[in-house]
Amino acid sequence: MKIKMIWRAIAGAFAFAALVNAAQAATYVYVSNADSEDISVFRLDQSSGALSKVETLPVGGTAMPLALSPDHHHLYAGLRSKPYRVLSFAINPLDGRLILLKTSSLAESMAYLSTDATGRYLFSASYGGNLLSLNRIDASGLAGDPQQVIPTGPMAHAIRSAPDNRYVFASVLGSDAWLRLKFDAVTGQLTQDAVPAYALPPKSGPRHFVFSPDHRFTYLIDELDGKLHVLAFDAANDTAKPVQTVSIVPADFSGDKPWGADVHLTPDGRFLFASERTSSTLASFRIDKKTGTLTRIGTWPTEKQPRGFNIDPSGNYLLAVGQLSTQMSVYRIDKQTGALTALEHYPVGKNPNWIEFARFEGTL
Repeated sequence: MKIKMIWRAIAGAFAFAALVNAAQAATYVYVSNADSEDISVFRLDQSSGALSKVETLPVGGTAMPLALSPDHHHLYAGLRSKPYRVLSFAINPLDGRLILLKTSSLAESMAYLSTDATGRYLFSASYGGNLLSLNRIDASGLAGDPQQVIPTGPMAHAIRSAPDNRYVFASVLGSDAWLRLKFDAVTGQLTQDAVPAYALPPKSGPRHFVFSPDHRFTYLIDELDGKLHVLAFDAANDTAKPVQTVSIVPADFSGDKPWGADVHLTPDGRFLFASERTSSTLASFRIDKKTGTLTRIGTWPTEKQPRGFNIDPSGNYLLAVGQLSTQMSVYRIDKQTGALTALEHYPVGKNPNWIEFARFEGTL
């Protein structure tokens, strides 16, 4: 009964939001804070890049990976403290506040969450459990309990569906492998290929990866050797082959070892950014759209140990957090050069590590 009442309220909010003028379109920012066990919520001013605080929501556990539904109406948060859970939130489009609708179990402590293209399935990768898992998402956008668990090599780190949703790919740090799994979107079953889609050099430590907006390339960052790989992606066959490998560390890098973390592209596919935790820097690259190859633009200092950052849907702003910082930096992205300009810092919780954006457009 309580869930039905909440859903009626949410439905009313979405109906009202449909009447909002286009000038009142809103972008909301969600930051998971592991050690303070909460999620920071902000509203992003698209004209200036300024953030206004919406709320700080306690979640009762070590909040780390976040994932948005394709329609941005739901946010899923993975808790890496026992009992391992995924929280299904509705996003109020009027103010960005989160409404907890359901708590379900996860198969292990998950380092990464993502949904398939339909929003009907939640994928997860476990670094400590050495596995991948799948939870079904019902028609109301609520994640259920694990439906399938697939063992991997050591330290599975990220999992994402290919743009066509026919296959799912996963990086496994400890076995230096980028796996391909056939995905049946009707039954929700994953079937792993006998050999990896791409085998990396020993002790590379593949971590996060993204597909280019035109689906022709994949960009895969290593954690252990400070490298970033460009793979030509054959969308017809969901296969990949290497094109280029570049370094993400600064030219004056003096740390004991690199520590790559996150990678994101601007929505127009012109620029790529990568974070490196030992030097606490963000590296920027220009992308050749024909070949997919990267040319370094520059390196910018950022929050200490930048495990997570993200780029807003407009491509105008980059937001970054650091595991050893309790603030978030906002940068403007120059759309002609790919250079970053630091704008402001905003307080967040302890050990912030993941950022997601939800964008709602006006309709009139």
